[in-house]
Amino acid sequence: MSYRILSGFRPTGRIHLGNLFGALKNWIELQENNECFFEVADYHALTTNYNKTDELRGDIIEMVIDWIVCGLDPEKSVIFVQSDVKEHIELFILLSMITPLPWLERNPTLKEQLKELNIRTIHFGHLGYPVLQAADILIYKSTAVPVGEDQLPHIEFTRELARKFNNLYGEVFPEPISLLTNFARVPGPDGKRMQKSLNNTIFVSEEPEKIIKKVNQAFTDPKKIRKDDKGHPENCVIFAYHEALNSKDREQREKDCKDGKIGCVQCKKDCSSLMIEYLSPYREKRKELKKNEGYVRNVLKEGAKKACEETKKTISDVREHMKLW
Repeated sequence: MSYRILSGFRPTGRIHLGNLFGALKNWIELQENNECFFEVADYHALTTNYNKTDELRGDIIEMVIDWIVCGLDPEKSVIFVQSDVKEHIELFILLSMITPLPWLERNPTLKEQLKELNIRTIHFGHLGYPVLQAADILIYKSTAVPVGEDQLPHIEFTRELARKFNNLYGEVFPEPISLLTNFARVPGPDGKRMQKSLNNTIFVSEEPEKIIKKVNQAFTDPKKIRKDDKGHPENCVIFAYHEALNSKDREQREKDCKDGKIGCVQCKKDCSSLMIEYLSPYREKRKELKKNEGYVRNVLKEGAKKACEETKKTISDVREHMKLW
């Protein structure tokens, strides 16, 4: 069964291993047999970084370069910038008119963001971003959204909003299902979730010497002090990298670690070599594509045209059902 899919990232510049294994790998598989729309969610970036827009345009280009380098194909998927498609905002406004405030206040992700980013004053756009996210999905009449378990509440919110709209004005939107995927959790060298705000990323385009430095600094099993100590790979960042990179000797390495036959120093050296080899093709492709930013801009321009063809049809349908002027 094929689906119509919408997904995207906030534009934060170059992507890291967490982005690659957490979402992009999945997108690349989905584009083969589904109708896919992938957005650069620049409006969403303003919810927490409204005062940091100087690098926004550059970050968009850098991120899309990596998308293409990693295998997202403009011939198979529609790749566009959210703010190039104005119907997103029109539907956002219309949906906000029927969204009860308690629906937004119960958002668990928002509570986590406020705590994590130490935000004391919440703005309307931040509180209402689930409505914008729902508009992003529904404007394409998407039938499925790839998510991890932590994003399930957002999809259920979108389904509720679609249901309410359909009950009020007539059937317009399908209720999208969640395509629950087992995203690989790739930690930063410090063991925490890999994210730029924590400065703990390993970029897909990372140079070899920086890979070696970051891997050498990575946390390992705190109970394995000497080589012959029995290890606990499940507690080791380096082993998580071996798993993500599909190391051929992963099972043997796990056994040797548990049996005290391999030390952390050697494991880090092996990991660095594996990671450098794995990322080398991406790094070289990026250098070539970086020389041709005009191509990337054209991909986004053509993607916006294709996206607008769909969104204009949907918003016309919405206005007709709502009996708007």
